[in-house]
Formats: sequence, C-alpha cells, structure tokens
Amino acid sequence: MKATFRHSMSWLHTWVGLLLGWLLYFVFITGTAGYLDTEIDRWMMPEAPIADFSVAPEKTLELSIRYLEQHAPDAQRWFSSLPINRNDPYPRVFWSGAQGEGVAARGSQLLDPTTGAALETRDTSGGQTLYRMHWRLHYLPAEMAFWLVGVATMFMLIALITGVIIHRKIFADFFSFRPKKGPRSWLDAHNITSVLSLPFQLMITYSGLIFMMFTYMPLVVAAWYGTGAESRQQFFDEVFSPLPAQQASTETASMVALEQIVHQAQLHWQGAALRSIDIQHPYNANSRIIVRGNHASGPLRAAGTLVFDGVSGELLTEQPARISGSKTFRDLMLGLHEGLFAGPVLRALYVFFGLLGSAMIATGLMLWSVKRRERAEKSRQQPHFGLRLVEKLNVATVLGLPVAIAAYFWANRLLPLELSNRAGWEVHSLFLVWLLLLIHASLRSTRQVWLEQSWLAAAAFGCLPLLNALTTDRHLLTSLAAGDWVFAGFDLSMLGLGVLFACLAGYLQSKAVPSTSTASTRPAARPSKAWPEAK
Repeated sequence: MKATFRHSMSWLHTWVGLLLGWLLYFVFITGTAGYLDTEIDRWMMPEAPIADFSVAPEKTLELSIRYLEQHAPDAQRWFSSLPINRNDPYPRVFWSGAQGEGVAARGSQLLDPTTGAALETRDTSGGQTLYRMHWRLHYLPAEMAFWLVGVATMFMLIALITGVIIHRKIFADFFSFRPKKGPRSWLDAHNITSVLSLPFQLMITYSGLIFMMFTYMPLVVAAWYGTGAESRQQFFDEVFSPLPAQQASTETASMVALEQIVHQAQLHWQGAALRSIDIQHPYNANSRIIVRGNHASGPLRAAGTLVFDGVSGELLTEQPARISGSKTFRDLMLGLHEGLFAGPVLRALYVFFGLLGSAMIATGLMLWSVKRRERAEKSRQQPHFGLRLVEKLNVATVLGLPVAIAAYFWANRLLPLELSNRAGWEVHSLFLVWLLLLIHASLRSTRQVWLEQSWLAAAAFGCLPLLNALTTDRHLLTSLAAGDWVFAGFDLSMLGLGVLFACLAGYLQSKAVPSTSTASTRPAARPSKAWPEAK
C-alpha cells in the first residue's frame, strides 16, 4: 500500500512537472526578473538622471502640483507619487477626468526630482512589462492568462509536495552530486536545487495563489455581495477604499496648502514616510485629499490611509493598515511574494532563489528526457517523436528564453527612438527571437542546438555592456565613476551572465570534440551521457 502510494506520487510529480514545466519556467524566469524591475526600468531609460531620494516631500509636491496645474487644470483627480525608495525612483503624476481640447482625459508623467520638468525618456516597456509577463503572459486575454498561471501554480504546489513525499532521503541527497552519471547526475542537480530553495518555492507558490484568489475563488465575494461586475466592485470599494466616492460640487474653492497636509500626516504617523497624495476634485468645495503611507516599509503589503477635507485641511477619516486578520494575512502573503520591502541583500537572495527555482524546473525537464533517451539506447530503439519534441522544447525554453530576454534589452538600444509603438516592438522582439530559436531547435540536432544557443546566449549577454557604451554615454566606467550602481550593476550582471553561458558552451564543446592526443588510440566510444541527447 505504501509503495503504491509512493509510486502514484512519483507518477503525478513526473507528469505534472513535464506538462507544465515550460510554462512554469517562463513564469519563474520573468518573475525573478521582476525583483529587479525598477533597476531594469532605469537601465532602459538611459536619458533619466540618477535617482535622488533626498528631496523633501513638500518640494516634490510643489513641483508636482505646478505641473498638473499647467498640463491638466480641469482634471477631476490629481495623483502624485513621491520618490521614497527604489520602488518609486522618480516623482510621477497622474490625472484623470474631463479635459479641454488637446488634453487627454487621463495620463501620467515622470518628473525630474529637482526641477519638476517632464522627464523626456525613450518609449520603452521596461522592467515592469517583463515583470507582468509572469502572470499576464502578455498576448493572451487577461482571464485566460490568470487561469493558466493559476492552474500551473496549483500544480507547482502539488509537484513540490509530491517531490518531498517521493524523496525519502531528500536531505541526504542534497549533499550528493555524482557528475558524469547520466540521469543520476541530473537527478542530483534537481535534488540540490529543490532542497536548497524549497522554503522559498513553497512560499512563492502559495502566495501566488493568494495573490489572485478572487479570480480563482469568485464565490468568496459572491457569497456576500452577489455575482456580477457591480457586486465585485462594491466589495473592492468597501474593503480597499477608505471613503465612498465624493461627488464634485458646483462651487469652486481654494485648496489647503499641501505643506499643512504633509505636516499633519507625518505627525499622525510619527514621521513615517508618505508614499502618495491623491487629490479628488481639486479647487472644488467638495475636494478631498487622500494621503497613503509606504506599503513597502515591511513585509505587510499595506499602509495606513488618511482622508482630509481639501479646503479646510480637517482630518475626516483614517483607514489603518490592518483592518482584519484575514486581510492582514493576505497582505502579508502579497508582501512576501512581491518583495518590495527587501533591501539589497534580501533582494539578491530573492533573485538567487528565483534562479534556483528556475534551475529546479529546468533540471526536472532535462531529467525526463535524459532518462527516456537512455532507455531507448539500451533497448536499441529509435527515440519516438514525443521524446524528440520534448528535447527540442527543452533547449528552446531553457536557453531560448534567456536569449530572447537579452534580445529585449538589445531592442531597447537599437530600435529607432522615433519608431511608432516602440515599447510594443521591444516586446515583439523578445517573442520573435524566441520563435526563431524554436525554429532553429527544430532544424538542428539537439546536441548542436545546445552548443550553438549556449554560445549565442554568451554573446547576447556578454556584449550588452559594449552595446550600451556604443549607444549611450552611460557606459560601465562612467557609471562606476558617478556612483550609479544601477547602471554599473546591470552591466556587471550582464557580463557575469555572459561568462556563465560561455562556460556552459565551453563545457559542451569539450564534450563534443574528443582530445586529439587520444582520438587515434582509443576505440570509438559512446557519446557522453552528460549530453541531453546521446546521439
């Protein structure tokens, strides 16, 4: 009975890992990049200055309101986010509502933190789009993408649990790595990456399900509020909004000085940082000013909210960060999943464990194909179409996706600045290159594809700092001299990835080409089992 149960868990673990492995690898790679989304944003906007967090919030608000008064005077809502940490490196203003001729009904703009002028940067998708790919899947309809990622995440959780069940010596195996042993080596690598990152994988998978729980469990809302879009909106308004929407008056009025609002909020929160100011119906008798705190000050992804009368400055209501136990738990899971609170060291650990999770999925995919090819060789059978297809998909995913992401960065530097829908073409470049690599994998032997795409990855990442130096004035030496650690860190990281892929390509090439000193004296040997494809 016990053996049957373990066999069932092994079967479930294997096939869940294979059938959803490619999607999960995409989710993990793009999600891991999301922990550096702001840094990627800034590298892809080389025209933007080094972020300055020393400007007082009163000064930033003064510059923001001046810009909004000039460019969106008739808007019904003004919103200003303050640059308080790496999550918001530059002031950003947003406006919405009816506008006059030639002014959009809604829009947003990054501002220079010292002058308040609009930051004139290239049109780019940036790191935010790369981050959103791990749950939006970009081209798919939102509902379809949510469900696909949700199902994959649920099965990922199942794979993690079944993996622990079937590995009776999982922690002992963590200290075992036997190179050049074919499937045994791949299993050891899979075990090591799995055990080392297991707590992180359990947290990130479970919190990912919590993240979109209202998509997967609509009855949570429907049971109390009913079905339909209006019922769902009522739920979100009551839970996440501190005050019902205020209707505009027909009377105009002077607006309270924002310095007074900032001073009151800081006194109320004992000096805690303010993240944003939301002005509803500016210069109106029914104006409201909503002040939100920093939701990234700790792992709890929530912050207090204060609502002031926009004319008198009177504090009308407060919504604390913690409303109920259930919402606090959800906010904690969201905070741990996004990692917005993480400092440099903890953020580096997020990236490290994210890459380990990607390696865990990749080695699991490789283990499936290597084991079945070895069986086919032992029985002297021709590998069937399904095995060959999995091998091609493996290399086009494990290596092809990183190369495609590198192409995304290359497109940012090479596409003409005046190109229409330039940001969209950056993303199109990513998927077009990935498609080309998939076609390349289908036309060449698996051995050749691994070698060629490894060298391509090494060149694509390793040459990015050179491309940056040739196309901007923000090259590595300049960045180091200016103390711009975002640009310097990005260039150094790309060089590191280039070296890593070059080492992989060199290793694969050494396995492909026998030594000339021994080739004439040794009998023909079977191809190394270290290769994903043995012949």
